[in-house]
Amino acid sequence: MLRELQISKPIVLFIILTLILSLLPLGRASAEIFGYQDRNGFWHFPGPNSGKKHTAAVQSSRRDLEAFFQAYQLTIREASETFGVDTDLIKAIIKAESDFNHRALSRKGAVGLMQLMPETAREMEVKNPFNPAENILGGTRYLAGLLKRFDNDKSLALAAFNAGPERVEACGRVPAIKETRQYVNRVLFYYQRLRNDAE
Repeated sequence: MLRELQISKPIVLFIILTLILSLLPLGRASAEIFGYQDRNGFWHFPGPNSGKKHTAAVQSSRRDLEAFFQAYQLTIREASETFGVDTDLIKAIIKAESDFNHRALSRKGAVGLMQLMPETAREMEVKNPFNPAENILGGTRYLAGLLKRFDNDKSLALAAFNAGPERVEACGRVPAIKETRQYVNRVLFYYQRLRNDAE
């Protein structure tokens, strides 16, 4: 009887410990985990699809936006400081271009978070446009050049980001292209909302 009790004691302790841990409150810590970045620069997020790369377009809820901003904030801050571009403008473009889907690919061939065209990616020395960090740094570098080219006029720089700088220079204003005008308005809307939230 004593030998049976000694053999089963570790099992009993394990069961008791398991019960105690299951009764402890989880608190809010789990809600504050936004994800982690793997060695290739891709972000993974907790939940039902944990362990899989995030490929679905993200809805525009405040919680989703905060989670993704948290995930990419270090790279966005680095890009902002390196190229002198407002962090909120970078975030607004990423939101408008890809909704923070780093695997986004348009019909025209634009790739990644900031939807870089292949020739733009090559010009900005982006080797892997699907890599979030490379895409953000390359896209911000390109945007910084456009802002300088158009005397820091955000509307013209954004129009050039969407339709090409030559087309904007040719007409001296946001081109009368429905897609481009909608794009400029959308980015500026997100930009203003981000600025308002920060105040």
